[in-house]
Amino acid sequence: MHGFIGEFFGTMILILLGCGACASNSLKKSYGQGSGWLFICFSWGMTVTMGVYVAGVLGSAGHLNPAVTLPFALTGRFPWSQVPAYLAGQFLGAFCGAALVILHFYPHFKASKGAGNNVGVFATRPAIANPLFNFLSEVIATFAFVFILINLGNFTTGLKPLIVGLLIMVVGTCLGTTTGFALNPARDWAPRLAYTILPVPHKTSAEWGYAWVPLCGPLVGGLVACGVAAAI
Repeated sequence: MHGFIGEFFGTMILILLGCGACASNSLKKSYGQGSGWLFICFSWGMTVTMGVYVAGVLGSAGHLNPAVTLPFALTGRFPWSQVPAYLAGQFLGAFCGAALVILHFYPHFKASKGAGNNVGVFATRPAIANPLFNFLSEVIATFAFVFILINLGNFTTGLKPLIVGLLIMVVGTCLGTTTGFALNPARDWAPRLAYTILPVPHKTSAEWGYAWVPLCGPLVGGLVACGVAAAI
């Protein structure tokens, strides 16, 4: 249960703050409207830091991400017995975080019919729609993220969560501009589902036709990173 609780609350904080940053940047009459890509990358980096700290204190390894948990388990870095609890915590926590964003920004969603009020507040979208290259972008970005993460060891202690946040920031600024750098199936799918089924004012398509990219790309990238790390 410690694994579930840590992953649930850590991922909830990740999505509450991260998608909150996206809402602040996108929705009308927000003081943060139009803050830009550096604001997004900095905010997501710091949200990961805070989520990892919360998860670590509550007893989990601070994965917050199936593209960490599953590749770690497949390559013997993490026990399979804990995988179901971690995945459940990640997806449920992400859904609840997205629901809180809807509640927090509800008047701004109502004020934002049209531009800015779309699934991109909650989930990733490609800058240029090209499924093959969108998939490869997610594979490459997640490979870089997980490969560096592996070399941090236990990343829930001391200042290491801050290093993880800085890592997210640099991946975002350097590689994330093509697809919005999902890096994390739970971060994308659970908020996308929340956007689909919860009462968001003026919502449009949840774009599920693209959703396989932020699901499969990060999982493949994480697995490749763990495989390369094991081979060297």
